[in-house]
Amino acid sequence: MSTSKAGKGVGIAIAAPGGYALDEALLARGIARMEAQGFVVHNYYEPELKFQRFGGTDQARLAQLNAAAADPEVQVVMALRGSYGISRILPQIDFRAMADSGKLFVGYSDFTAFHMGLMQATGAISFAGPMICDDFIRDEPVDYTLKQLWNCLRGPAHSVRGSAAGNPAVDVSGKLWGGNLAMLVHLLGTPYFAQVQDGILFVEDINEHPYRIERMLLQLLHAGVLDKQKALVLGDVSGYKLAAFDNGYDFDAMLAYMRSRLPIPVLTGLPFGHIKQRCTLPFGAQAHLVSDAEGFDLTASGYPTLGHG
Repeated sequence: MSTSKAGKGVGIAIAAPGGYALDEALLARGIARMEAQGFVVHNYYEPELKFQRFGGTDQARLAQLNAAAADPEVQVVMALRGSYGISRILPQIDFRAMADSGKLFVGYSDFTAFHMGLMQATGAISFAGPMICDDFIRDEPVDYTLKQLWNCLRGPAHSVRGSAAGNPAVDVSGKLWGGNLAMLVHLLGTPYFAQVQDGILFVEDINEHPYRIERMLLQLLHAGVLDKQKALVLGDVSGYKLAAFDNGYDFDAMLAYMRSRLPIPVLTGLPFGHIKQRCTLPFGAQAHLVSDAEGFDLTASGYPTLGHG
């Protein structure tokens, strides 16, 4: 589908539950682009109210979320950006009100905590997908990323193709969940960690050395999370630097070790994470994962879409 008029009158709210916009001029350009695509933008982020590294005080960022969810002219609530901040306001978020609003909540990275809290508290589905910064403010917006978002939100089903050599043959179905690995592990043992049985778990991370990825995956294993899943699908893991003393321990070595330890298949090649070409995934939807030597197809269905709650 073309992204030139993807909005067609859809009301989209911008809220900053985490970090603030690093360049206000670029933010204005991003909003103008959304409006040019037919969206009616409701911007609840106020740059002059940014606080420290956040898009406002804790109370102000919570108020942005609440106002966006309560706005009857809004169908989609999109996070301004990730960084850090949702963890501070998790206890104050009324997840039942968020779910009952019928809004489609979109974001990734730090927003993983919102997805998890919403699913744990209400079972509602949200969307791991792009944010205003940086996806809509780039010099050249990435067509794949935007098409993935609008195709997913319009439904009724959504497919993602992953390409990577060496994946095991898999044909499983289950609840699709995951996101930023550090955020997921950060929520372990809290009331916001959703207990998913027979799920398809996807993870990504940025600036985390492979040994840290391994350590976090082992934490999920030791906590009894991974052996309850049907499969683990790795998205982008990048931004780290190897050192001479790693002595051959790199991502591939970590992957081989985890595949030898985990009781479930581990796949790589999901186009998701802190990358320009990023898929959108309905967090909490039922999904079907089929892989072969060429890659895999991940198809989700049965989730709320624009115009169909």
